Amino acid sequence: MNPSEIPQLLAQIALADKRVRRTDPIELRAQIAMWAGILADVPYDAAIRYAQEHYTESTWEILPANIATRWAADVRDRMNRHNGTFEPTKYPALDPDDVEGYQTALRTERRAVAIGATPPDTTKALTAGPAATEVAERLAELGSYVPAHVREVLAELRPERAERERLIRSGLGDPLGLRCPHPPCGAAPGSRCTTNGRDRRQPHPSRVDAAQEARTAA
Repeated sequence: MNPSEIPQLLAQIALADKRVRRTDPIELRAQIAMWAGILADVPYDAAIRYAQEHYTESTWEILPANIATRWAADVRDRMNRHNGTFEPTKYPALDPDDVEGYQTALRTERRAVAIGATPPDTTKALTAGPAATEVAERLAELGSYVPAHVREVLAELRPERAERERLIRSGLGDPLGLRCPHPPCGAAPGSRCTTNGRDRRQPHPSRVDAAQEARTAA
């Protein structure tokens, strides 16, 4: 919340509780500065809602800590429900090899969830049943020689492999898992597609289609 919003917040709360707002100009300036520091991370609309909830339950004078702690609890609840999985398909313009861009997008997404601008993504990964077994088998084909927590850290540095694992976990076809059917390319499994001898950032569309067809037929 901006310091300029604090006087309006105090005025709104004073409609329910006149004890909140200081009348002495010096005390009022000090009060605004104090509340602004405590509520710096709390949006104005959320602060109003917390104040309304407070006076629905209590006749005690509200303190800025009452508002700040409720905001912190809401942020914690949203982030606990958010699965934290970054979906590149939501950012089609983002280069898969742009690590800095990926990190910026991830931070922006998590910030949006934290402040309530974007709802938490509560979609859970498959952890049991036939589908989960198939996913585990397909991931095994890619090979794993590092612990899971290390692999998560390395994912930021190996976006291409991370994307292949994401496709498999999502039940989608892995284009790099088969040879490119585009005649001028013919990239071998595990290799990037090329155009005029240069690596492509994305597989040829025919390779993507072939991977999905193979996945559907499996």
